[in-house]
Amino acid sequence: MPEALVPACEELETAFAGAWGDPEFRSRLDNLLRHYGGRPTPVTECERLSERGNTVAAEARRPGSHRSHKINNVIGQALLAERMGKRRLIAETGAGQHGVALPPRRLCSGWSASCTWVRSTLSARA
Repeated sequence: MPEALVPACEELETAFAGAWGDPEFRSRLDNLLRHYGGRPTPVTECERLSERGNTVAAEARRPGSHRSHKINNVIGQALLAERMGKRRLIAETGAGQHGVALPPRRLCSGWSASCTWVRSTLSARA
């Protein structure tokens, strides 16, 4: 890691440890993941397929849902940045994941932080 990044990483590590131990932060994160990220993902046990002793479950997929790990990361990072008093957020949506930015954009609209969303070069060519 470049020496210039060490203080920022230490600040982030300290902030994360404090936030993760804060029940109010965890409750807010869980609530946002549930309502914006569709977490936890609903699963249904497939009883007939489970008759041989192994439990088989199917994940419920809904059209238009944002079931990407990116949404989990963006929400968690945005909450942590807000807690740290950071005033600017920059997120990359990932190659081809244009729709992933929409819920966090709505989420950020209620915050005082400036949010910038960029598409990767590969995504822009698609």
